[in-house]
Amino acid sequence: MSIVDRINGFARKVPTWAVYILYLLPAPYFFYLALTGGLGPDPVKPLEHDYGQIALQLLIIGLCITPLRQYVGLNLIKFRRTIGVLAFTYVTLHLLVWAFLDVQTLGRVVEDIIKRPYITIGMAGFVLLLPLALTSNNWSVRKLGPRWRKLHKLTYAAVLLGGVHFIWLVKGIQLEPLLYMAVILGLLSLRLRKPNRRASVTG
Repeated sequence: MSIVDRINGFARKVPTWAVYILYLLPAPYFFYLALTGGLGPDPVKPLEHDYGQIALQLLIIGLCITPLRQYVGLNLIKFRRTIGVLAFTYVTLHLLVWAFLDVQTLGRVVEDIIKRPYITIGMAGFVLLLPLALTSNNWSVRKLGPRWRKLHKLTYAAVLLGGVHFIWLVKGIQLEPLLYMAVILGLLSLRLRKPNRRASVTG
């Protein structure tokens, strides 16, 4: 039995609720650190950054699932919807920290969305994720049919906007957001190529 087969066998035994618990644990932990001084004297920005970074990482993990099945034969499809819901959760936490703890007033929130391009880009990504989060349930899958898959391709645009938001957010040229964007572009480019026949059959 190959390593891929072993991983697939293990993945079939892992319940999705375990993934939810594992990835939701950092949310209260980082908030606790912010309250107790673990994120420095000004904890709002680090908290905002941590939530946003986890959200982008989850979106990238979601992008990895289909190529892993097509090119390697690794089948993690059962976790794709879970990863998407978790990503939206952390995007929402990122947004709430920014709006309520950083900016604090509705007027300034609206002003920043209009006047600051990186915030406009980030908000556009959040808006694209909204219908995906609302339809991430079995009823919506049955009701929408083939349209459900088409709708959820908005993920591609959302993660791309998230990468641009990260690059634009930091001051000057920094390696980390550029690496994130490189990974995003690489994963999106795989969708323009046809996987080899063997990997497709294995998946």
